[in-house]
Amino acid sequence: MNIKSVNKLHYLIALITVFTSIEANAQEEIITVKKDSIIPKKEESKKSEEDRNVMLNAANNTGPREVNIGLPASVGGIMIQENGMPVVHAFWPELPTRTWRQSVSLAKPGLTKLSEVAITQGELGFAVSSETKLGSDTPSYVGNISSSSFGWIKGDVNASGKIAKNLYYTAGIYANYDPQSINFKFTNWADRTQIYRAGLTKKFENGKGKISILYKYSKSASITSHALFRYKLDGKVEEIDGFKIGRDNYMLPNGRFKYLDIKSGEYKWMDAGGRDNESFAHTVDIIGDYKLKNDWNLNYLVRGRYSESVSFNIFPTGMTQATPESGFTVKETGEVYTGSANSMILSYTPRTPLKTFMARAEIKKKTDKHQWRFGLTESLYSVDNFTNNRSFYYQAAEADPRQLVRQGAATGNTDADGFYNYNVGGEHHNGFDNKLAVFGSDTWEISDKFSLSYGLNLRWEKLKGDHYLTPRTPGFTLADGERTKFDHDWFHIGGSISGVYKITPSFGALADFQYTENNGLLTSYSGNVTPNLPKTRSPLMGLGLYYNHPNVSVVTQFSYLTRNNYLTRLNLVNPTNSSQNQVETVYYDIETTGITADIIAKPFKGFQLHYLITYQTPVYKNYNFNAFGNSYTYNNNSVEGISKVLMEIDPSYTYKDFKFWASFRYFSKQYANLTNVLFFAPRWETFGGVNYKINDHFDIGATVVNFLNQRGVRGSISGAELITDPAPYNDRLMVGTFIRPFTVEASINFRF
Repeated sequence: MNIKSVNKLHYLIALITVFTSIEANAQEEIITVKKDSIIPKKEESKKSEEDRNVMLNAANNTGPREVNIGLPASVGGIMIQENGMPVVHAFWPELPTRTWRQSVSLAKPGLTKLSEVAITQGELGFAVSSETKLGSDTPSYVGNISSSSFGWIKGDVNASGKIAKNLYYTAGIYANYDPQSINFKFTNWADRTQIYRAGLTKKFENGKGKISILYKYSKSASITSHALFRYKLDGKVEEIDGFKIGRDNYMLPNGRFKYLDIKSGEYKWMDAGGRDNESFAHTVDIIGDYKLKNDWNLNYLVRGRYSESVSFNIFPTGMTQATPESGFTVKETGEVYTGSANSMILSYTPRTPLKTFMARAEIKKKTDKHQWRFGLTESLYSVDNFTNNRSFYYQAAEADPRQLVRQGAATGNTDADGFYNYNVGGEHHNGFDNKLAVFGSDTWEISDKFSLSYGLNLRWEKLKGDHYLTPRTPGFTLADGERTKFDHDWFHIGGSISGVYKITPSFGALADFQYTENNGLLTSYSGNVTPNLPKTRSPLMGLGLYYNHPNVSVVTQFSYLTRNNYLTRLNLVNPTNSSQNQVETVYYDIETTGITADIIAKPFKGFQLHYLITYQTPVYKNYNFNAFGNSYTYNNNSVEGISKVLMEIDPSYTYKDFKFWASFRYFSKQYANLTNVLFFAPRWETFGGVNYKINDHFDIGATVVNFLNQRGVRGSISGAELITDPAPYNDRLMVGTFIRPFTVEASINFRF
């Protein structure tokens, strides 16, 4: 393998682990690990991690997986871009996967580099990039039909072609009905998503450019579930009798939940399996490109968007051992309940109107030594009275749990419907967020041995609106307080500089530095406190070496990353009384160092092996708060839910029209609570498949998810944030998230 094989890794930080991925069923969507030249050439420099798999997800198959950079996962996961701008302005309350899915109506997605995101968006992290498929002179009809052993059905089709001279069309339909692996009693589908697209393209005379108007309508409803398990102090978990992890339902079987509407003050019921859990969005994009004078090229996007977003989540908190004196009865029968009772939180946001305007314009030019680019982005986002209603309730710790009513206890009593603590931790904000930025970048080929890439993002942000400082006591509504206004103007700097020095034709050194700034979001004002919004600074530094041979490529890199002023709201459980809950707003910092080695080997024709290993040490800094009359500090504790050692092993073999592939992902021990006394043992996530090209029009594929059939949980243990003595938790029932069980998926792709 020659020097071209290592371009993407010059941006690789030591704490990154990106796993080979497809939308685990469609071989047409396979994105193999491929490395491009790290030495800048005269052609356009690469801004994305080309052919980097991002869609294979051990949690579900509805969207890209979180790309680990040593920091806690964001609310919405990895940023997703379509036609050069994020599909949503902010992850909350509208998740990107509510309006975007990998589809045949999109050009093959890629993974935008950290440096590119810092330059163009002023943000830290990777982003999935995608472009709408446009019509051309050649008619095209493509599609994908997929299914799984659990009854998943997905249909995805696109037609494009020519209408008249210089006028083209595109149209597509995506429909996803996924039960996942859980046998919910109140709905057949854990995910119901439809996306409809239509567009027209006009090409200008003399090849000067083109302009397109694109419309997209999306409608989506999804449900996230948890698993009940028995925890062991060695970090392993055991299934309990009558509950299969990843198979059995741990949500009220009727799917109906009572809440107190913060805005109206009325008690209402929501149906998790119906329209109460359904979001929709209308999006119009105008995109185009045009050749200017003096070899400058212009491309642009203007987007208008209206959506009404719903958020529905259930959070387990404390586990209580109910005795005859505890006051628990089964809601449906009235019989006294004894056994494990789980306190749960309903978090529900009814449809919230969101309005977004986005624009991007960029001009670029290539010369012998430089690749110049200058651009402007605008993103205006308005929220009409976001509210998040909270209700607490109890359920029996069992599959298809019975709801419990509690009366006569000192604390934690419910009403006759089985709910209590209405709107404790409830949220509200209202207003708009506007980001206007200019950016520029250049790739400078200084000599045959040394190249330099650099860019800068200068952003003005205005955040204005109102919220409530009223304490969220039981029964809180907006009528209980007065609105408090906020108004901010911030200036942010972001950017990146990286260099590559070619010591010999096959050996060289690389270095990079990037920096981003942020202050806050509208969601920072959702609670009942005035948020602390100093600048959040995120410097990232990396140094590395690479070596190439026709049959092997190796890159190693050391990195250092810090980020300050994280904001989180903890749903805390009193460790001395599990019926007492408290929501606490906490600010903290994170620091991490690491080293990564990435290897691609091609020992014989048709076979390729990709191996990636990362060692990282993310720790909390300045993590202090008070709760239940006590002070807590978690400084220098390891970050919850992040492994220190990460491995990826990806073999693949191509023979004639067959391709066989597998992906093995290793995660070392993950701490399951903030005090680091509870943890999950190391685990593997496994994927594998075979693809066969029938002819030029059809191909088929089969994928197996979790082919080692592990029964695993991951992430954090709900309600365990304050635990300091792990001993009482040995053999104790707990609740957490889980990896997908053994699943077989199949697909057929067609193209004409």
